Amino acid sequence: MMNKKATRLRRARKTRAKIAELKAVRLAIHRSNLHIYAQVISGCGSRVLASASTVEKDVRGEVANGGTVAAAAAVGKVIAERAKAAGIESVAFDRSGFHYHGRVKALAEAAREAGLKF
Repeated sequence: MMNKKATRLRRARKTRAKIAELKAVRLAIHRSNLHIYAQVISGCGSRVLASASTVEKDVRGEVANGGTVAAAAAVGKVIAERAKAAGIESVAFDRSGFHYHGRVKALAEAAREAGLKF
């Protein structure tokens, strides 16, 4: 029997392979119980071009708890602004095997609203 982490990583593998094949800039996210993290990673996969998370001081000022949908939306907005500042308009969304629901969905929709295309 597979554990939760192995199952999630198995789900992530196909998406990551496809994004790597396209050599697209990807918006990778990671969700833990307490926080949510987002990174914009270059097409070659070796450089982080922008990042945001609920651990950062300026995001923590906005939200009290990092493990909420509101916190995820705040991170989505910040990552979109930072990506645009770095000159990135469109990305491929890498949800790292997490289901597109709840906090993952909130982050994605906030990033789209802030003008990131994916």
